[in-house]
Amino acid sequence: MSLTIDITGLPPERCLFAPSPLAELGAMLHVLVAPAHHPALQPWAAGVLAGCKPSFTDRLLEAEFLWHSSRADFLVPAHPRATLAEELDDVDAISDETYAAAALVTTCGSSRLSFRRTAPDRLKDLARARGPVQAAFAEQLLADPGPVRVRVRRLLEDCVDEFFGEAWRRTAFALAADARRMADLHERQGLGAALAAMSPAMTLSGTRIVLDKVQDNWTSAEDGLTFIPTAFGRPHLVTVHAPGYRPVVQYPTAAEQPVPLDVVQRRIDALAHPVRLRLCRTLARGPSTTSELAEAWQLSAPEVSRHLAVLKKAGLTVTTRRGRYVSYQLDLSATAALGADLIAVLLR
Repeated sequence: MSLTIDITGLPPERCLFAPSPLAELGAMLHVLVAPAHHPALQPWAAGVLAGCKPSFTDRLLEAEFLWHSSRADFLVPAHPRATLAEELDDVDAISDETYAAAALVTTCGSSRLSFRRTAPDRLKDLARARGPVQAAFAEQLLADPGPVRVRVRRLLEDCVDEFFGEAWRRTAFALAADARRMADLHERQGLGAALAAMSPAMTLSGTRIVLDKVQDNWTSAEDGLTFIPTAFGRPHLVTVHAPGYRPVVQYPTAAEQPVPLDVVQRRIDALAHPVRLRLCRTLARGPSTTSELAEAWQLSAPEVSRHLAVLKKAGLTVTTRRGRYVSYQLDLSATAALGADLIAVLLR
């Protein structure tokens, strides 16, 4: 499954690399309502929520569906500005229909493509299925968008004093530096090199950018393409690709990027075999040669070699040569990235 962005005829100058205060605020809000997605940021989220006024926390929960499982499109601007206020002014300038479509996609789970064809009563039913808070929001937005839009903007503005102002001051310079680095890489080596540096989940195939996403979708970059770095969004690769929108990709800045999906699949498949799992339990405790593993598990040396080759191809083992002997050991860092429960089983 993938999102494909057609860049046929797109001139290099139509690719924009820039940080966005609003997009980073959206990433922070997502961390606050879904901290399990971001283990490394859980202490930050806990500290923010503990320091916020209870009334403000309640307001966050009332609108959390705008940035929980997906992000409302207007929170990821196609034309980033220097300040949050400027970007919120741009949000104010979009039509009620565009705003409602973006908000109700996240509120109701409605497809962007079907929003205009879906009756208001059906949208309300979809929102009710997600809970009373979503239902109330959808009904108010459909009945009178103005007050709802004012309320959401006020909430986003209040985030500045509660937590965003300090966090943005700490991250803005690094995000700007990363955007400049990607723009320079794009200019010197081409878009493919920039995409590879941003995320292993993005590849350039001819005149198409392919992103590893949950659903199959297609869009065109005929009006340009925007890339926004994020420090708080890791590991998510957020995209805006609604009809009529300039495509936007918010990519995580990190020295260590998530491994590609095919590598994860290869590692899971390698560990799914019971014999390889037994071998890993031995290799997790220290290095062993092929003959030592064969003797420990009553297997033939060729059979052990075949299984070790699969584990090595998956990047789950490291080898050390001493003379004519080769020792194998489990790469605990690569294995631990698959989950703490797996390490606990291997080391039990």
